[in-house]
Amino acid sequence: MSSARGDATRAGIGLGSALAVAISWSLHKSIVWATIHGFLSWIYVIYYALTRPGGIGTL
Repeated sequence: MSSARGDATRAGIGLGSALAVAISWSLHKSIVWATIHGFLSWIYVIYYALTRPGGIGTL
C-alpha cells in the first residue's frame, strides 16, 4: 500500500467523502456545505447522480 493512500485511510478520508466534497464545492462554493456533504459521503453522491440531468435517474 502506498504511503499517501495509507495516510488518507488512517485519516478517515474515503473515496465517497472526497467525491462528495468535490461535487459539493463545484456546485455551492461553500465550505459548510462541502463539510456536510462530506459527512454524508455516498448518500450525497448517489442523490447527485439520481437528480442531475443526464444522470442515472434518467435511464
